[in-house]
Amino acid sequence: MAQHMTLADWLAANTEDSEQGRALAQALCALAEATARIGHLVRKGPLLPHPEDPASIRGAIEGHANAILMEAARTAPVAHYASEDLNTVAILDDTAPLALAVDPLDGASSIDGNATIGTIFSVFPRAINPEASFLRPGDEQIAAGYVMHGPATVLVLTLGQGTAVFTLDPDTTTFRQTQPTLQTPVDAAAYAINAANYRHWDAPIRAYIDDCVEGAAGPREKDFKMRWVASLVAETHRILTLGGVFLYPRDDRPGHEQGTLRHVFDVAPIAFVTEQAGGGATDGSRRVLETAPEGLHDRAPLVFGSCSKVDRVRRYHTDPDFQDTAAPLFGTRGLFRA
Repeated sequence: MAQHMTLADWLAANTEDSEQGRALAQALCALAEATARIGHLVRKGPLLPHPEDPASIRGAIEGHANAILMEAARTAPVAHYASEDLNTVAILDDTAPLALAVDPLDGASSIDGNATIGTIFSVFPRAINPEASFLRPGDEQIAAGYVMHGPATVLVLTLGQGTAVFTLDPDTTTFRQTQPTLQTPVDAAAYAINAANYRHWDAPIRAYIDDCVEGAAGPREKDFKMRWVASLVAETHRILTLGGVFLYPRDDRPGHEQGTLRHVFDVAPIAFVTEQAGGGATDGSRRVLETAPEGLHDRAPLVFGSCSKVDRVRRYHTDPDFQDTAAPLFGTRGLFRA
């Protein structure tokens, strides 16, 4: 049986022999142990103590997940801890060198359906001001990733030098490397979007999806598959391994004008992981990692996946032939036949 390097050994080999490097390795090991505990809770599901209302299972797991992650952060060299479940940044040790942002339980609304869920995380160097640790361009992340609780518990991690995959060994509760380099296919005939919001999208997004739906008879001249799981972690892992494009654009629904996903907790880390896996990530027209949020819980659009697909969506937004009009966009646009 092949031997797989442990996460701890991989981190020791891939972080610098410096205060920040050693701190990063320690923090990520603590984070990994915490997500393994969260995975145990997820697997117990309805067996956890909870009120009779089945929907309360989600609340019980969510509350535990954030507490477990904060406890792990307290044992690590983390100065500032930000969670999608907290309104403000928690100051843990203001002398520590790192700042940790987490979405403790992405896809929690799918728990009752026993669907794949996970944890998303991002690590920055600590800034002097707690919020300033996170209100910065995504390019300043020093690590990011996600843990997916599916048939296997999988950790996908980047330190800015490629993206690696680790799988939790259920016999030892140790993460072991199972894929040294995750490389996203350059192209694939698949897209993921919540089509129920079609009427609320901007014209470029509608045009892109219309052309995909027309399939071989339309300007793209090939058939596409559509997928939608409603769990960002699950969507991300499928896109990064099989290729295609994920779209969660802004739309005109109240509260979604700037997007739906949280910039700090979802958009920036997923964009970082995607780019390091050879993919692309934009807000539709601009590279996500060059943008910075103004508030801790600001929302943002996200389009990521195979580079050819992400670039095509950008062209739908930026080409002068695609302006917002009241009329449907034409299906014979020669520019997009290639």
